[in-house]
Amino acid sequence: MQITPSVLNANLADLAHEVARVPSADMIHVDVMDNHFVPNLTLGPAVVEGLLKATSTPLDIHLMIEDADRWAPGYADLGAASVTFHVEATRAPIRLARELRHLGARAGLALRPATPIEPYADLLSEVDMVLVMTVEPGFGGQKFLDVMLPKIRRTRAAIAASGAQVALQVDGGVSLETIERCAQAGADVFVAGSAVYSAQDPDAMVRQLRAAAQRSITG
Repeated sequence: MQITPSVLNANLADLAHEVARVPSADMIHVDVMDNHFVPNLTLGPAVVEGLLKATSTPLDIHLMIEDADRWAPGYADLGAASVTFHVEATRAPIRLARELRHLGARAGLALRPATPIEPYADLLSEVDMVLVMTVEPGFGGQKFLDVMLPKIRRTRAAIAASGAQVALQVDGGVSLETIERCAQAGADVFVAGSAVYSAQDPDAMVRQLRAAAQRSITG
């Protein structure tokens, strides 16, 4: 069970300090938005490059941008450990996933809430992670969509059927109140923004979230 705090909900004016506050994190989740694919504008390659120099924690880049085929490889080339692109924003997902892997990054395939997993089941052997959005992408602090739980289960079943070693990440409204349901449905990587950075001790919250997820599947 991996916890990847999202800096979207952190103090963007001091990202190096904010990342240092969560040393127990498995990765740091960085949301890149272009105000086209989603109605929000965040940060880009220059900030990611600076953050890579400021931390040894692997960066998990989530691209919520148009024309992912063009821009995603640049983040892998910078040194991001994982680069996730939206299937809705790429013309050639297999080619892009292979390019990301060739550049040394894990390739992730993201799905908006209304996008089913079934049409992309044959792509699972080409990626390292599937991201199921549990809110509409674009803004942090949204309420978890319980209607996504069946989709998480179907995605886990599709991964099992493929025989590939693929992580299943969820992003949106993940908290101590929702993480157990996500884990029970089959998720094993969790993006948590508001839950972590609104806590008095963000790193303690990372550990609590991981323990809750693990407890939910071990009893």
